[in-house]
Amino acid sequence: MTFDKLGLSPKVLSAVSDAGYTVPTPIQAGAIPHALQGKDVLGIAQTGTGKTAAFVLPMISRLEKGRARARMPRTLIVEPTRELAAQVEENFVKYGKNHRLTVALLIGGVSFEEQDRKLERGADVLIATPGRLLDHHERGKLLLTGVDILVIDEADRMLDMGFIPDIERICKLIPFTRQTLFFSATMPPEITKLTEQFLQAPVRVEVSRAASTGENVMQRLVKSGTKPWAKREALRDLLRAEEPELKNAIIFCNRKIEVSELFRSLTKYDFDAGALHGDMDQRARMAMLSAFRDGKLKYLVASDVAARGLDIPDVSHVFNFDVPIHAEDYVHRIGRTARAGRSGKAFTIATKADSKHIDAIEKLIGKKIEWHDGDLSTLAAEEAEESPRSGRGRSGRGVRKAGGETTKRRSRASKDHDDAAVQAEAPAEAVEHEPVASAKPHHDRKKHGDAAGAYGDKAKERKESRHRRHEDEDAHAPIGFGEDMPAFMKIAVRA
Repeated sequence: MTFDKLGLSPKVLSAVSDAGYTVPTPIQAGAIPHALQGKDVLGIAQTGTGKTAAFVLPMISRLEKGRARARMPRTLIVEPTRELAAQVEENFVKYGKNHRLTVALLIGGVSFEEQDRKLERGADVLIATPGRLLDHHERGKLLLTGVDILVIDEADRMLDMGFIPDIERICKLIPFTRQTLFFSATMPPEITKLTEQFLQAPVRVEVSRAASTGENVMQRLVKSGTKPWAKREALRDLLRAEEPELKNAIIFCNRKIEVSELFRSLTKYDFDAGALHGDMDQRARMAMLSAFRDGKLKYLVASDVAARGLDIPDVSHVFNFDVPIHAEDYVHRIGRTARAGRSGKAFTIATKADSKHIDAIEKLIGKKIEWHDGDLSTLAAEEAEESPRSGRGRSGRGVRKAGGETTKRRSRASKDHDDAAVQAEAPAEAVEHEPVASAKPHHDRKKHGDAAGAYGDKAKERKESRHRRHEDEDAHAPIGFGEDMPAFMKIAVRA
């Protein structure tokens, strides 16, 4: 099947042809005809299958008729992250080049004034994240009563980020007669309930099993010790081993602080890396993504903000520095590679603490993931062999314990304390008469024995001195106020 069989307008077909596409993906072939007919669509497909074009192309065809009014957009697309929203805007620019459509982007990190000016001119297409959209509505700058088509993209990501209450509120602000296009890679129970509430007799288009991974992705688990330096070392070894086949890679971490730490570590070891996480300024985030997309950066260390829907078509490798806590995130992370029919590799660094998360991932995707160089059971013997070195830590200084003391310092102090205790308990006479093999050891033992005895005598003297001092103080202690009687105590009491 080709695009000209789907019912798209000639202008849209021309733009698609200019972009170099001739054959639609399964999700596009299944969703576009129903969307053009005005039906509600529930699209389920794994990431990287062309879901964005599945709603952008029919929307452009339907928007050829009509005109936008001030502060009343004709269509609304809700995205979970700023990057996804900006990417959808790029798709409208690419496929709508033969149209004069006005597109407004409402995301955080951009001034309200600039966004208000776009809304005042009228927007055919409004692309927004939930929080910023509701902010404009509450300010009275946006009316949603003129929306004819509503698109909710990456709905399962909305659930993970806690946006479902906002989505429910947005849906209630839009006319009931709207057309709703609902897309998600997975269908947890909460999302199913949402579709039953806001979709009217939807056409279900499912081109792959929910939460399935791409067949062109080689998946491997890599064992590692639990220490952060051990995981970083394992990652560096992987990057060097894959260097001949590695074009570029996204390295995922679970937390933003780990993204920053790993980024600094990689740059310290001369890896061409950049960082991307939710706390970065929007301009910096877009600049980092653009540099990675253009090949100016080889490695992108990112949180899950980069796991959903980002269109970076030629990523050769994905590395999970942390095993994702939610099994669905694993599907989205490794979906960043092997896109558009290409092949890719995905490596996940795992420790003993990650066993339950790995089991959940394998249960979700329905298959076992092979180990790259032996499973976690082989890790115990290797850690035992390296225990003398690991006890010193990476820098040769002892490992710090809860009390703030290092193991080396603690063990040395314990040894000195034990030796002193033994010497103090041993009488000097016993040391002097002990048979010895040479004069020097005998001399040393005698010296230590005398020192121990002298230490004991001094301690005894100090104890007796303190006792005598306390007795003298008790003997001369004043009774009551002593001789210094306060004047108020001498005032006669009236009978």
